[in-house]
Amino acid sequence: MYERGPSDADLAALGMSRADIPGEECEVLPDNWRTFILFNALSTQWRSGMGGPTGLDYTSIRDVARYLSIKKKQIAEIFHDLQVMEAEALLVMSESK
Repeated sequence: MYERGPSDADLAALGMSRADIPGEECEVLPDNWRTFILFNALSTQWRSGMGGPTGLDYTSIRDVARYLSIKKKQIAEIFHDLQVMEAEALLVMSESK
């Protein structure tokens, strides 16, 4: 989701094109589905500094969750998992620099 793929020039150097790269599939366990849907919907809500993304804008979580019909109590239950996904996304984004 947050990794940059190889450029067209990189692929051409190997005699490949974008069509040669299969799409990635990722299984989401049912217990994590609400967290995944919320995290995905928050994809435009990153705070950024001079060095790039610094984390999600937590002030938008309740509003976005409400649009997804996630109740306040459920937000509290999945918040830690959301932070785990946020930390991993930040790690992936920092590695791609």
